[in-house]
Amino acid sequence: MNLTWGPRWLLIRRVAKVLLWAMLLLAAAVLINIVGIHFLGSVVGWERWLVETSGFFLLWRLCLYGATVCGWVWMRRRLLARESGMEARRRLLRAEVAGVVGIVALEASLLMQAT
Repeated sequence: MNLTWGPRWLLIRRVAKVLLWAMLLLAAAVLINIVGIHFLGSVVGWERWLVETSGFFLLWRLCLYGATVCGWVWMRRRLLARESGMEARRRLLRAEVAGVVGIVALEASLLMQAT
């Protein structure tokens, strides 16, 4: 057996797991939309309900972001205790900037859709 096959197999397995989780989340989102449309009787009713409850969804996202920040701070402290080099700090900073940019882009797109 080739020595390079082992790491490649692990990478393929990881990618397969990520794709499986992404497909499950996508299927759950589609199912929730279908159930919501069925429950409210029409697509228009579903869209109206989404607009009426958008404040609650904003509150939910803010709570989710807060929990993510708490988990991130906990993970950051543990990582910096284990790896105190500048490279670890740079990696963390890049991940933090990417996360904040992603959240700002998501919230900006949601805000632009609402107007």
